[in-house]
Formats: sequence, structure tokens, C-alpha cells
Amino acid sequence: MKQTILGAGGAIGTELAKSLIQFTNDIRLVSRNPKKVNPNDELFSADLTQKDQVAKAIAGSEVVYVTVGFEYNTKIWQKLWVPLMKNVIDACLINKTKLVFFDNVYAIGGDHIKHITETPPISPTSKKGQVRAEVDKLIIEAAEKRSLEAIIARAPDFFSEYKDRSLLMNLVYDNLVKGRKAQWFCNAKVIHTTGYAPDLAKGTAILGNTKDAYNQIWNLPTDPEKITGEQWIKLFADEMNATDKYQVLPAWGMRLLGVFVPILREMHEMCYQYDRDYYFDSSKFNSTFRFVPTANRIAVKQTIERLKQSTSS
Repeated sequence: MKQTILGAGGAIGTELAKSLIQFTNDIRLVSRNPKKVNPNDELFSADLTQKDQVAKAIAGSEVVYVTVGFEYNTKIWQKLWVPLMKNVIDACLINKTKLVFFDNVYAIGGDHIKHITETPPISPTSKKGQVRAEVDKLIIEAAEKRSLEAIIARAPDFFSEYKDRSLLMNLVYDNLVKGRKAQWFCNAKVIHTTGYAPDLAKGTAILGNTKDAYNQIWNLPTDPEKITGEQWIKLFADEMNATDKYQVLPAWGMRLLGVFVPILREMHEMCYQYDRDYYFDSSKFNSTFRFVPTANRIAVKQTIERLKQSTSS
């Protein structure tokens, strides 16, 4: 039973490959320069912006997982995301392949993020959110009208020893390890759920291999603890024997510095995820699969231990 990961190689794609080995030994990893995670992985080099290469990458697969991570740039998202998903859906229908989309929560905006379940309306309040909303609607419409078997598996911000694209690791760990103050955006005293990549990947693998999970939206497993930015900083500081002092970059500061720092310019429209509570509720998944997510404290400890091991080896 071939299962294919489009966008293998990032934090989620790598962890997902580790998790899928519990369900199949026939795993295809697709990216521009794929590398084996498991000994028997099939490597498939492809440019996923090209329709014919997407079709070839999916051909013969029973399940395809989309964990693609395009550059964090609004114009690139607007150009590439919708065409990619249209091509993926078409290829899945031709091959009778099931689709599992590893999604974020950008399609949910405003105060709806204060308690994110699977039911808030698609309500984007950012340009990137509008892109993700359009992608979600394509999947939902294909499931309703074209008999696509699909899952939208949503995740909040996440972290692991793979530091790329993890704001928690960039703002907190990277500063503390250099002896600097940790940083946070907008307000460190409000709740900000952050997922643990290995748990999110395990959840994605479970969903993809559960027949009854299809044609639903699922929030992937996260620790239900309501934890603030300040508390995240303290967890890392305690584990690293560092100071838990920090500095907050306000929205106006992000806008000002964004003139010189591209990532801050891109992040400014996402301030609504940092200036109020942002709580991600995965109780549907946890109760359905009797899954106990890794506690935030343990996740931080494991992440730091793995980083120490990687730097010492």
C-alpha cells in the first residue's frame, strides 16, 4: 500500500515518514531533493509547481499527504498554492488516491482563534489566510461534488528540533542559546497553543490510515494545557538554565522593522494570532483515538535534548 508524502524533508514531512512506517513499508518521499528517512523509502525528485510532475508523483499511491511548505511570502502563496491543490486533487481523482492535507489555521481569523475547534467558519482576516481558505474550499468542494476522499488535518504553530519555520524556536530557543533575551510578538501574556511536530505527524498518519476519518476536518493532537507565550519562554529557559527575561515586539514595531526585515513584514498581518488568546482544541482527535499528546514540558525537554545530541555528534 503505497503512501506518498508531497513536500517531504521539512519538520512535518520527516516526522510523518517516521510515523507511517507503522502502517506501511511502501513510502514515497517527494521533493526537489528528497532524502531517506526509513531504509526502504522510495525517493522521487519533483518540482511540485509543475502539473505533470505532481501527477507522476501521485501515480500508484493509495494515500497522498500534502506537507508542502512554500516560502513564507504572500505573493508566492497567492501564485502557487491554489494551482498546486487543483493539480493534486485532479491527480488523486484519476488515481483513486485518498488525500490528507496538513493544514494550518490561517483560514480562521479574528476572535474565532480564541477557541479553535473543527467548527469555526472559514473566516480569514489576512491575505495568507485568504489563500488557505481558497485551498480548503477546493478540497471540501471536491469531496462533496467529485467523490474525492479527503481529510483536512489542521495544526497550530509547531516546534521540534527541526528549527526551520518554527517561530517558537526562532524567537525563544535561538535567542536563549546565544545568551540573549527571548522574544515574542505583541503580547506574551495571552494563550498561544503550539503543537509538537512528532505528535502532529503521528496524528496525521493515524488519520490517513483510518477509513472513517475521511471527509472530515480534524484538529491534530496538542497538549490541552492553556499556556501563554511567557510560560513557553519559562519552559525553555528552565530547561536551558537560562534567564526567562524577554522582550516583546509590538505590532507597530513589526511594521516598522518590516521595511528592513522581510519575515517581519510577512508576519505583521498575523498579529491577530499573538495579540489575543490563540487556543487550539484537539479534543475530538484525542477522544476518538484515545491519544494522549506529549505534555508541553516534556516536548520542550525532548526537543532540547535532541538538539544537544545533534550538535555533539
